[in-house]
Amino acid sequence: MAQKKSPYHCISLQQLTLELRRFAGERDWEPFHTPKNLAAALIVEAAELLEHFQWLTPEQSSNLTPETRNEVAHEIADVLIYLTRLADQLGIDMLAAASEKMALNACKYPPPVAPAP
Repeated sequence: MAQKKSPYHCISLQQLTLELRRFAGERDWEPFHTPKNLAAALIVEAAELLEHFQWLTPEQSSNLTPETRNEVAHEIADVLIYLTRLADQLGIDMLAAASEKMALNACKYPPPVAPAP
């Protein structure tokens, strides 16, 4: 059976944010998309993602079957969707926040210094 082509094709976080905002608005979900509810939904989806890896060896987790990989991709999408909605509701630029956090991590965890010859 041929898979139906999706009408959604987002090429940036900004476009995804706008598309998710529209999607939720069309369904009158805005009253339910509070930061608390979105954070809770995000954790539930992250747990569903983890479920695919529970009890796998490191090697098994790196070599998923095509079916499991597809299921993992859908769980990752759910996590991204809820994270994007949460950031939108709080007015947080995720890329700016990630850049700032990476700079903080670089200071906190500097690369090892190579031993002098």
